[in-house]
Amino acid sequence: MIKVSELFIHPLKSAAAIAVEKAELDELGFVNDRRWMLVDESNNFLSQRQLPDMCLINTQVNNGVLIVSVPDKPVLEIAANGKADRVVQVWGDQCNAIDCGDEVADYLSSFLKTGCRLVRFPNNEIRQVDLDYARPGDKTGFSDGYPLLLISQASLDDLNSHLDKPVSMTRFRPNIVVSGSEAFAEDHWSRIKIGDITMRVAKPCSRCSIPAIDPLTAQRSIEPVKTLRQYRMRNNQVYFGQNVIADAIGELQTGMEVEILE
Repeated sequence: MIKVSELFIHPLKSAAAIAVEKAELDELGFVNDRRWMLVDESNNFLSQRQLPDMCLINTQVNNGVLIVSVPDKPVLEIAANGKADRVVQVWGDQCNAIDCGDEVADYLSSFLKTGCRLVRFPNNEIRQVDLDYARPGDKTGFSDGYPLLLISQASLDDLNSHLDKPVSMTRFRPNIVVSGSEAFAEDHWSRIKIGDITMRVAKPCSRCSIPAIDPLTAQRSIEPVKTLRQYRMRNNQVYFGQNVIADAIGELQTGMEVEILE
């Protein structure tokens, strides 16, 4: 039997993951997942690709308040208020965004040693998922492009069997981890059901350099990307995991059965 074994949310895009036992789904994916983001002076999004130390930023969300902590600094709380006053860039998309103010901008700029600002995804903003792989009305927040990412534990186990030093699932920043399948079985799924919620498996996830960053130390290495290139490369891209779109809102919990519909 295939089951949900882990669930993760990432309130601040490219910051540390939060493991949860249950997660609410809204129209953008998991509630509070990638609803905050850092941007540079040109309003382009920032991630671990440029700033590996972003993985050392920890966050929590409490009643809409974002709680941020970084090493050797006091905890900072950012209230969910303000109006959309900034246009930001996420890959090829432009989005309206709410600037979270100077205090947190100074706090994170000091930690990352580069100028940045924290922005929040407005509740009424619409960011359409790529229509080559989605339906009109499919939306996401500040994710790279899709509301959910699913990876099987067997796929990570297979990768780790090729490595001298195993890596953690958090390097790949999934939302849903499933156990009980064969390695890379998710490559062949097109529709699944978890609880009462059906989901479309939209497209494979092409990987960048972020999995080569140790989420505990922010140190870069050549693995596991080097090994993935040896057997998970297609069309000059490395693929690991599947981008998924839910057909309804609701709640997912660890331990739920995953039914393969197609």
